[in-house]
Amino acid sequence: MNKNLVIFVTGVRGQLGFDVLRELNERGYKNVIGIDREELDITDEDKVKQYIEKLKPDIVIHNAAWTAVDKAEEMYDEVYKVNALGPKYIAEACRKIDAKMIYISTDYVFDGRGDRFFEVTDCKNGLSVYGKTKSIGEDFVTSVLKKYFIVRISWVFGQNGHNFIKTMLKLAETKTELSVVDDQIGSPTYTYDLSKLLCDMMETDKYGIYHATNEGICSWYEFAKFIFETANVKNIKVNPIHTSEYLKMVTQQAKRPLNSRLSKESLTKAGFKKLPTWQDATTRFIKNYLKQKEK
Repeated sequence: MNKNLVIFVTGVRGQLGFDVLRELNERGYKNVIGIDREELDITDEDKVKQYIEKLKPDIVIHNAAWTAVDKAEEMYDEVYKVNALGPKYIAEACRKIDAKMIYISTDYVFDGRGDRFFEVTDCKNGLSVYGKTKSIGEDFVTSVLKKYFIVRISWVFGQNGHNFIKTMLKLAETKTELSVVDDQIGSPTYTYDLSKLLCDMMETDKYGIYHATNEGICSWYEFAKFIFETANVKNIKVNPIHTSEYLKMVTQQAKRPLNSRLSKESLTKAGFKKLPTWQDATTRFIKNYLKQKEK
């Protein structure tokens, strides 16, 4: 692959954007430009188009999004601008300069009914403002561009930013008992692993919609138990509870899909390598995280 390609990455202060930038640099790409919202407001159509048309990237990897799921319920207009209009403006700019676009989406575009694995072609029916606006963002990208990769991910964790693993380990410092939902099923996704796949995709023209998470499924309860076992935390008891019980304890929550199983068939058909198991990814993350904390 030509290492002189101009690659534009948004959301570089987030978990995934941070790792995408790291992976591109490790692969020796020389012209990588990473920005976050302080440098460019993706909801400003004129600024987005001027910026991209001036930069003329060969590839845009769009990670930036409104991801505060509960807060999104009260701020539809703001979230729509970020998650729907932002991708639209970027896609239109990409079309004008003939650039490829990778758009990061989410399991929340589905309603999570049943217990089967959702295919990339299944009907979307997001339950929350976050899920609905990300779905509209997808639709804008597919209607504007031909050279796109839409990659749906779930339960994300990475070294740079807040995530479930860090929250669990932090809570274990002050609590001896926790209740964690056991009826939401999905797959954790390690941004370190995902960033490698996104860069592999970028180097092809195998455009389309993909699901990409670490392999295997679990509940949040099973995930929490595994985190504590792996980190050798023994002074905490984890209780499984149903989402309905949790909602009584923590009100004003956005609706979340109970079933976030995502089929990787499109990845396999395109010849992309699946990510390692979530247990393997979690173990590597925790080992690295604890080592960083010791410094």
